[in-house]
Amino acid sequence: MEAEIAQRIRQALPDAQVRLSVEGNRARIEVVSRGFDGLSRVRRHQKVYGCINALIADGRLHAVSIDATTPAES
Repeated sequence: MEAEIAQRIRQALPDAQVRLSVEGNRARIEVVSRGFDGLSRVRRHQKVYGCINALIADGRLHAVSIDATTPAES
């Protein structure tokens, strides 16, 4: 599942550096991307959730923790 999540995020944010860990149906996702420049924390999270929403909807993911930053913030 880790590869699928990373692929979905990189499709939406091609420059993204993605680090994640998955345990069962819980995921910890860290994304660094220039695509977050100028966006609020909520909007950044919405972008990431948009990438994985289908996995949440079908029950493969239940709990998700997201850290979304720009390269300058890393």
